[in-house]
Amino acid sequence: MGKATDTVHAAAAGTWLLGDLKVHRIGLGAMRLTGSAPFHLGAPSDRDRVTGLLRRAIELGVNHIDTAAFYFSRSRSANELINSALAPYPDDLVIATKVGPARDASGEWTTPARPDQLRGQVEENLRQLGRDHLDLVNLRVMGQSSVAEHFGALSELRDAGLVRHLGVSGVRPEHLAQARAIAPVVCVQNRYGLDARDGEDVLRHCAAQGIAFVPFFAIAGAGRETGAGGAESEEVLAVARALGASPSQVRLAWTLRQGEHVLAIPGTGNPDHLADNIAAGALRLTDEHMALLGSTHGTAG
Repeated sequence: MGKATDTVHAAAAGTWLLGDLKVHRIGLGAMRLTGSAPFHLGAPSDRDRVTGLLRRAIELGVNHIDTAAFYFSRSRSANELINSALAPYPDDLVIATKVGPARDASGEWTTPARPDQLRGQVEENLRQLGRDHLDLVNLRVMGQSSVAEHFGALSELRDAGLVRHLGVSGVRPEHLAQARAIAPVVCVQNRYGLDARDGEDVLRHCAAQGIAFVPFFAIAGAGRETGAGGAESEEVLAVARALGASPSQVRLAWTLRQGEHVLAIPGTGNPDHLADNIAAGALRLTDEHMALLGSTHGTAG
């Protein structure tokens, strides 16, 4: 497979259920919609370009967008951009958001939300997205040893009809067990990728329980929020050359090969990168390719 063409569609990656919501296994992360760098760094995005990117994503079959109220820059809010570009929303579009982290109006990170503050964060996402309920809310764990009190607060919001499904993010196995003892968990969002393979125990546990595993920074690797950078590994370059694909596509395809329950949410504000990322869902890595890529060494996050 070479460059993306007009025939590219997210359906090529297959589907998975987030609770009772069917999504294509390759979606879109919204963190980079607000500018050239995440959060309050870098130049602001061009509104028309981002609006076009979001609408093009829907045309290419994306029906899973991952966002958060704390994805904003000096002049842009990811949620507001999504709302203005896509509302009224397609019936099959699943918008996942996350709560827990907090930023003040200047963009600086503040103390994470207490359990009693999570309702305010959920309502802020509802307001910005123009929704009467949220399809999926992930609790982003911010270093606490137990998630029970926070997840319990979200479970009450689920019971109240403000949230349809719940997930967790940045968790260890014990966090997942604590959450599942309170309410159903439909997905786990953890850092995971070719360069960050620690935490595979959570990935395997999710597979056994039928829980979606949604890795972030699958392309960026060690670059995390700042994006991919530095020299690419020879193994990735060799597979990319063999398939006529980009290194980013190889990384996404490797991620999707980790299990049918694995979903990809590559983030970009670049329309060309969007098409290439979605095209990765049709890239088929052979066992030989996987063995070669497996010889690279993931690093702990």
